[in-house]
Amino acid sequence: MEKNAKQSNPVLIFVYNADSGLFNTLTDIAHKTFSPQTYQCQLCALTHSTFGMRKGWKQFLETLDVTLEFLHADELRQRYGVSGVPLPAIFEKDGESLEIWLAAESINQCRTIDDLKHLIRSKLC
Repeated sequence: MEKNAKQSNPVLIFVYNADSGLFNTLTDIAHKTFSPQTYQCQLCALTHSTFGMRKGWKQFLETLDVTLEFLHADELRQRYGVSGVPLPAIFEKDGESLEIWLAAESINQCRTIDDLKHLIRSKLC
């Protein structure tokens, strides 16, 4: 395969604007519950409830014909060496290349989970 040839199965990497770990998870839950208007991860706010991934979001993801990966900000830094990028974001990994597929600005404009689904569907077409 040529170095510049596109990988046949790119991966979409959803990156939350939050760090991993139990303490961070508990802090995020409290923040979402008591001060949702100042919560800094619109991707988290739309796709997760206090108790985990929303059922409708999970069902939507299962309809996508693409490999998916989900990371927190610290995991993005550790795994791919990427930092300084506004989050949340969705990246496309094609071979060794990692590029922003949906930027934080676009994700943050989504007000409902349906807005986010529409944005992703339109980008995939």
